[in-house]
Amino acid sequence: MSAADLPVKPRAAKASASASKPATSLAQKLASMGLTEDWDFALHLPIRYEDETRITRVRDALPGVACQVEACIIHSEITYRPRRQLVVQAKDGEDLLYLRFLNFYGSQIKQLAVGKHLRLFGEVRPGFFGAEMVHPRYRIVTAGEAVPESLTPVYSTTAGVAQFVIRRAIDKALASLSAQGSFDDALPELLRSKLKLNDFAASVITLHRPPPSVAQASLSERTHPAWQRIKFDELLAQQLAMKKARAARDAKSAPRLATKNKLTKAFKTALPFALTNAQQRAASEIAIDLAAPHPMQRLLQGDVGSGKTVVAALAAAQAIENGFQAALMAPTEILAEQHYRKLSSLLMPLGVTVTWLTGSLKAKEKREAIAEIASGKTQLAIGTHALFQDGVSFANLGLAIIDEQHRFGVGQRLALREKANTTQKIHEAHQLMMSATPIPRTLSMSYFADLDVSVIDELPPGRTPIITKLVSDQRRDEVIERIRNACEAGAQAYWVCPLIEESETLQLQTAVDTFDTMQVTFPDLKVGLVHGRMKPAEKNAVMTAFVANEIQLLVATTVIEVGVDVANASLMVIEHAERMGLSQMHQLRGRVGRGAKQSMCILMYHKPVGEIARARLKVIFENTDGFEIARQDLLLRGPGEHLGARQSGAPLLRFADIERDSDLLEAARDASDWLLKHELGAADKHLARWLGSRQHYLKA
Repeated sequence: MSAADLPVKPRAAKASASASKPATSLAQKLASMGLTEDWDFALHLPIRYEDETRITRVRDALPGVACQVEACIIHSEITYRPRRQLVVQAKDGEDLLYLRFLNFYGSQIKQLAVGKHLRLFGEVRPGFFGAEMVHPRYRIVTAGEAVPESLTPVYSTTAGVAQFVIRRAIDKALASLSAQGSFDDALPELLRSKLKLNDFAASVITLHRPPPSVAQASLSERTHPAWQRIKFDELLAQQLAMKKARAARDAKSAPRLATKNKLTKAFKTALPFALTNAQQRAASEIAIDLAAPHPMQRLLQGDVGSGKTVVAALAAAQAIENGFQAALMAPTEILAEQHYRKLSSLLMPLGVTVTWLTGSLKAKEKREAIAEIASGKTQLAIGTHALFQDGVSFANLGLAIIDEQHRFGVGQRLALREKANTTQKIHEAHQLMMSATPIPRTLSMSYFADLDVSVIDELPPGRTPIITKLVSDQRRDEVIERIRNACEAGAQAYWVCPLIEESETLQLQTAVDTFDTMQVTFPDLKVGLVHGRMKPAEKNAVMTAFVANEIQLLVATTVIEVGVDVANASLMVIEHAERMGLSQMHQLRGRVGRGAKQSMCILMYHKPVGEIARARLKVIFENTDGFEIARQDLLLRGPGEHLGARQSGAPLLRFADIERDSDLLEAARDASDWLLKHELGAADKHLARWLGSRQHYLKA
């Protein structure tokens, strides 16, 4: 009987109303998992395996180890002590086994009738009456029925899709691909031989139906040759997609922004400091790209305080001296306004018109800013995401600069770049992305393979290394005394809290409470508060007062993580540091040490500290190099934090691990170059198999 055949009770009005809604079909549920085509199912590989190829006697079952037993039901009843449950007694020869089901359906009572033979999979453990299994997976069989010849795969699934349903769909897809002759190897024999790769079809079949002779450890740890082939193919598909996306971009046109050395030279001369060698190298790489007739897409990465903004300003100056506009977009108003203050003070004296555009501007100011940008009067527009909103148009945008690029989604970055004026036969503006979260080499090779990368790997001279201390919150009084001494000596300090208001689930000290406490603790100091829920004007007023040293102690949430630059601030306290990510702590620490004073960052933690949190604190305590911190972060957390909103455009790897499989990544990168040069048909076939309609995933 189907759900539609069940009688509807008159009093269940709400239930009948919801029942009238169309139920989600199996196909829709599978599609939500990305399973629509035969290849989707074939490459939906198991997450683990269970050994149902052998029967274990109840007396031989090992504690804590799942196994398969076979038994015949001799009694079944519903008991009510200590709670309602279905208790089944079954016999394996002379051994008695109790099965307990705390949640069960009426149909199960009929299923589990006396005399039925069961294959049960689960853990046998001591119970009140003897050996028992609680909620085992079971199947009714005939006596003497043969066991499977291969390990049983367990797949990732979604609500309402049982394992046997997925197994059946995968078996059907594998049979269909075989019948169509589609299970051939997409890679040429020459490449497979050179890299000693297993056959593709054999690898897929082995992973879906591994024989008992295969060591389960090699399957679970993904070291088996079949897994190696699959991981290589996945990395190869990623490399091919990135390189094809790059080739497509290179085929588009962009304005040639030649190095005229007029405004750029004047800008360098006006700087109160000399550029570091790393800044000069990065600026030169960008200048060469801007002079090319196709769109630049370059990532400028450097540690906190390495001077990325000045290099970006040089790029903007190059666009402006060629008669084009530049735009700089930042993720927060605090950071955008800081860029505006810094760059307008440097560029306006050189005759450059700089316009500020953000969502918090008053209506009249916003209209005026939009008009100046549209007319071409504005040469450099600086702001937040307001820059790419509908209604904002540029007269001739030549360069889009995006700071903290991982904070923006693919669509947002594209929207700004596509503000270029297509009437001048310019398809796209050049794009420069900046990140103060250094990207590990393996991540750059995989997820950022479509970008050119410039690295500023040295800090400006005169920077004093920041001292980092780990302190338990039980020593809070000592930390408060250190703040008092620093502020009385003329310095400024930050106190960073992870939450804004009280949470019952996370008993953390909040910024609002801390602000109230600090005002009482330091009656002689001016204490400020800034957090993400304040109105932009309020935030900006507090930050302006802090920059002017009108506020000595700033209590803040992680809203001050990026870009805030106050040279006189030399002490930072990060509360509940054990709750924060590595890159976040490194960014926060970089808010001090901007001047010549010896600076300190105190990481205050609350006991007990978990194993992963302890590992993070150890890394941040022992390292100041952002690239090493990023590498350790990748090992601890995976690629998600580094990719940020880029994830909305780039699928995370399902099978390969870019650090552990770095040798496969290197091989896949070289193989992708060879295929695109010598075997384009094989490259297209491989991409279609692995990505299908998702090949567009790297446009920004």
